[in-house]
Amino acid sequence: MQKINSRNKPPLIPLNGPLRHTVDIMLILVGSLITGLAFNLFFLPNQIASGGVSGLSVLAEAWFKAEPAFTQWALNIPLFILGVIFLGKQYGIRSLLGSFVLPLFIFLTKDGPVPTTNPLLASIYGGIGVGLGLGLVFRGRGSTGGLTILAQIIQKITGFSFSLSVVLLDGTVITLAAFVLGMEQAMYALIGLFVTGRVINALEVGFSTTKVAYIIADKTEEISQAILNDLDRGLTKLNAQGGYTGDSRTVLMVVVGQNEITRLKAIVRSVDPGAFVIITEAHEVLGEGFKREVQSP
Repeated sequence: MQKINSRNKPPLIPLNGPLRHTVDIMLILVGSLITGLAFNLFFLPNQIASGGVSGLSVLAEAWFKAEPAFTQWALNIPLFILGVIFLGKQYGIRSLLGSFVLPLFIFLTKDGPVPTTNPLLASIYGGIGVGLGLGLVFRGRGSTGGLTILAQIIQKITGFSFSLSVVLLDGTVITLAAFVLGMEQAMYALIGLFVTGRVINALEVGFSTTKVAYIIADKTEEISQAILNDLDRGLTKLNAQGGYTGDSRTVLMVVVGQNEITRLKAIVRSVDPGAFVIITEAHEVLGEGFKREVQSP
């Protein structure tokens, strides 16, 4: 990784402004299209109701032969109104676009070819597609509405955490799927829901292989100079206190790329063989020396 001096430079995409709003809208539209395609290609034809309003629309299609897009619109409209009432107009505006276009894309792509009738493959690849689409929508600071609105309302009224509220709602949908479609289909739905969550999380925190190293040593000053001069990396000195001795000491924190870990350990070992080094994952690093800073939600 090469250093890029981004100090005092404006971000490529500002937090607000016409360009930021345009990018947000494009991300919401593209994300909704990908989500709709994954739903029609994998989840719906294999009757996988992996939570949310989309899962309820799968159940409605299996039970009443109702058009999934119409079911989603019918559920999203009252949920959107509740969101505006309980969460404010700003949240409602950000949910309006996704709440409308996702069912629209589902309706427009409903006659596409079905790649697989294997429910396990469908749950995995459908989860990847839906997770990718929703991750892009969230990157665009938007929402597809649905039960996420209800989860936030539950959080506000009851004090439950958002994640717990989502688990309760999605768990209810999958429980209904067990009764309507059978226990095996509910198990596939759980797989799809798990894969979706993992893909969304990966998109939100990034795929970076950057590492953070914490170095506890007696020769911190010598190690600092070696890292600055030989590795050409900046570092931060943290004030710490020994838990057993109570002595004050300095802990070095340095962020490095995957390919720099071996050099870092060699430098520390050459200066102080008794140093204690902790290396952890850093999923995303923004700022000078790694990436040009791009403001994101």
